Amino acid sequence: MTPTVSIVIPVYNEESILEASIEELIHKLEGLDFSYEILIAENGSKDRTIELAEGLAARYPQVSTFSASEANYGRALREGILKARGEYVICDEIDLCDVDFYRLALGALRSGTGVDFVVGSKQARGAHDNRPIYRRAATRVLNGMLRIAVGFRGTDTHGLKAFRREALLDVVNECVVDRDMFASELVVRVHRTDLRWLEVPIDLEEKRPPSVHLFKRVPHVLKSIARLTLIIRAGRDF
Repeated sequence: MTPTVSIVIPVYNEESILEASIEELIHKLEGLDFSYEILIAENGSKDRTIELAEGLAARYPQVSTFSASEANYGRALREGILKARGEYVICDEIDLCDVDFYRLALGALRSGTGVDFVVGSKQARGAHDNRPIYRRAATRVLNGMLRIAVGFRGTDTHGLKAFRREALLDVVNECVVDRDMFASELVVRVHRTDLRWLEVPIDLEEKRPPSVHLFKRVPHVLKSIARLTLIIRAGRDF
């Protein structure tokens, strides 16, 4: 049967929490009023993540997994969205698996009000972001850069998202940057369309430190913002 919801979770070197997180998620989804699939989008792991993901897919019929050829979050997320079969897609993180967000987002998407895209924001009014202060500051800096460079109008671009798959496919295919900035570009491009979007506040409590250190991401983030600015503002690429 075609599932109602596809849950796409990119993973990279997550052997320490992968099995427990997926099994806990499946348990929390029991009894909810929609059918679902979980797509584990592995990308370039050097530990036992692939082996464990394949084991989960063998044990649970609602779980499937695939591997990208490199450590590239954005590429894995994009491929997961394109492989998804559900009417609705939820983009989650293995250290979050926030079923409360699922309920809020799907309620909005299925409400008949025309909402196409929902972002779980850790910066919106009512949210609780329990990450270290330097990471909270980095999020605010990134948001400010995106507002100035490409007209971003929200409070968050990374993390939890949910949307009607058919409404977003063209936007997904228009995105040009990858790694961490694919998620930001997706949100920015939605804001530049006629699609209706909204943000809902989330409580963020991560289960482990980031798998890629913040400061290692900075050069790619800056290059991606410059590239997006050229494409969106000037219609040119490099």
